[in-house]
Amino acid sequence: MKYKPLGQSGIDASIVGLGGTSFGGYQEAGPPDDKQSVNAIHSALDHGITLIDTAPSYGWGHSERIVGKAIKGRRDKVVIATKCGVWWKDKRGSPNGVKDGKEVTVSLRPDTIQIEVEDSLKRLNTDYIDLLQCHKPSMPPEETPIEDTMECLMDLKLQGKIRAIGVSNVSLEQLTAYNEAGDLASDQFRYSMLTRDRELDILPYCEKNNIATLTYLSLEQGLLTGKVTPNRVFDKSDFRRNIGEWAPWFKKENTERLLEMFSGWEDLFVKYECTIAQLTMAWTAAQLGASHILCGCRTAEQSVQNAGAGSIQLNHEDIQRICHDLVELGDPI
Repeated sequence: MKYKPLGQSGIDASIVGLGGTSFGGYQEAGPPDDKQSVNAIHSALDHGITLIDTAPSYGWGHSERIVGKAIKGRRDKVVIATKCGVWWKDKRGSPNGVKDGKEVTVSLRPDTIQIEVEDSLKRLNTDYIDLLQCHKPSMPPEETPIEDTMECLMDLKLQGKIRAIGVSNVSLEQLTAYNEAGDLASDQFRYSMLTRDRELDILPYCEKNNIATLTYLSLEQGLLTGKVTPNRVFDKSDFRRNIGEWAPWFKKENTERLLEMFSGWEDLFVKYECTIAQLTMAWTAAQLGASHILCGCRTAEQSVQNAGAGSIQLNHEDIQRICHDLVELGDPI
């Protein structure tokens, strides 16, 4: 496993991180298996993963509680990244729809952030959070100025309740404003072989300004594992069952194109002794400005597979070859 710093925070974390969404469960995929989740976290830690990303809204606190349970006795070996800003306790903040039957707002007000941090500390069973990230940018009608949010986060850092500050899902303009308002360590956003728009703005900015990046959906919900075949039928409880209606890469004709591209990389799988998923993750980690990759898992076996990608060092020629193939692949039909 390779390790890289989270910006200028002084915190080193594994380049492959564990995404904690599934530990909380979600309506489309059914309830989580807590014992299985704890085993998956233990396996990740045993194989060199130190970065665990979670959030209060993942299962309405359940993901954080599972993480807290799993890391008991190993807190000093873990970099906990959690979030603030998705609020559901009352009407404070700006309306942001309904999730799992709960009315949700986006609130980056200092008063709600402070409540969230105290709640997260209790659920995680710790007295400090390594990286606290603003889950979503503030928005109208109750839009908290970035300066006010950062002042609150900097104060929490001075108190020792958090060690570093991050943001998530922001525009370049918002990222710049956060960076100018305080000590920004990281930015989290979607990035993969199939979703590369951030190469035009966010990734170069983070590289230039020494801001760590935490990328999610790097395996595109299984598409970049090679296991989603044209004839695969998902269970009724699986949210991917009808995903082709709004995610065109899941359509039969596009999964066929992906599998054809993967078949051309057979020599790379042998050369690096890796799976399709591991090669995909290694390529992602090799891109300019990309520092940390978040991958979800449900089982200990998946944790081990994810961790394996953290030791793969692709050479320049193979990186460029894959980039060429992606250009040839083009957009979904």
